Amino acid sequence: MRNEPANRLDASALKYWKWNGFLSSLFWWIAPLAYFFAIRFWEWPQWILGVLVIACVGITILATTLFPKITWERWRYDVSNQEIDLLYGRWIKKRTIIPMVRVQHVDTKQGPLMKQFALSAVTISTAAGSHEIPALAEEVADELRDRISILARVEIVAAIDLSEIP
Repeated sequence: MRNEPANRLDASALKYWKWNGFLSSLFWWIAPLAYFFAIRFWEWPQWILGVLVIACVGITILATTLFPKITWERWRYDVSNQEIDLLYGRWIKKRTIIPMVRVQHVDTKQGPLMKQFALSAVTISTAAGSHEIPALAEEVADELRDRISILARVEIVAAIDLSEIP
């Protein structure tokens, strides 16, 4: 059995995910707000508004406290000369091993909220799809992107050289 990957995401990821969770939870507040205005026009029961508010408070608390903590604690990654090892999952652990010979493209991305926390994500593309290592410090993400790119090229050259041997 393999050991778990050793590298963790940046500690700022926790703050980033808390803010992201808060901003995402604002979407849920549309329902009680709409119901509040609907009560003014129609004679709908007011207790439903209370239930909606309590549900939204719960969603906001979970999205800003529990979910970010669990996500940050579960995320691990390693990059070796032969493969990229990802371990993640909030409720169900998922482990993805990406052989370097399968890597086609490596990219970094950074949204406005990530920029506030000096974080970037590394996206690894293969023929089967793409995988992401989220919330790394900008410098770490840039170094990791460059390292994976170099290792992927080395693996491709090695694979070509091996195939030419009779």
